[in-house]
Amino acid sequence: MRKNLRYALFDLDNTIYPKSCGLMHEIGNRINRYMVERLGIDEDEVSRRRVAFLKKWGTTLNALRRHYSVDPDEFLDFVHDIRLNQYLQKDPALDGMLGRLKLRKVVFTNADARHARRVLSHAGVLRHFEMILDIHMLDFINKPDRRAYSRILDFIDARPEECILIEDSPVNIHTAKELGMVTVMVGSEDRVDGAHYHIQRITDFEDLLSSIPE
Repeated sequence: MRKNLRYALFDLDNTIYPKSCGLMHEIGNRINRYMVERLGIDEDEVSRRRVAFLKKWGTTLNALRRHYSVDPDEFLDFVHDIRLNQYLQKDPALDGMLGRLKLRKVVFTNADARHARRVLSHAGVLRHFEMILDIHMLDFINKPDRRAYSRILDFIDARPEECILIEDSPVNIHTAKELGMVTVMVGSEDRVDGAHYHIQRITDFEDLLSSIPE
């Protein structure tokens, strides 16, 4: 492991837990419901608009705040109103891995801290993270906006090269890599995403970390 690494910055959704569990898919379904039921958007238009929103704003929430003056807390409460025990359970392997990691561990998410705490609690790993840096702390400047990463670095008082980012999103990886962070893509071996390293499961991170040259 590189001696200068100090922080492991973990994305939350589809990173701490596998995409295959279906939780993020259900969150997406609830985002669609919100747009139809609360905003009156035609159901046939929702998917197209979300693709455009994500491309321009990084999150559906930030697009809806600007175009529809959506209250962010109402939106987040609605889309995260999910029985997590249907998707998540305690993960002893992840718990053990995080306990052995010497790096300081931080969650860096476009979601809110309440959702993050619920997810981490259901996985049985909340105690390992000293900070949850969420969309409120970022004042709704979200990944992959370069300013979100700069704000995180200022907050934790770290240089980019002292951080390793573990993510499932290629666009979020790209910004981190441009800034000088070490990047790890979870759930893919596809080199086109540009990450420095690739792992299939979050629990593979420990072995990867030990193999990174100094």
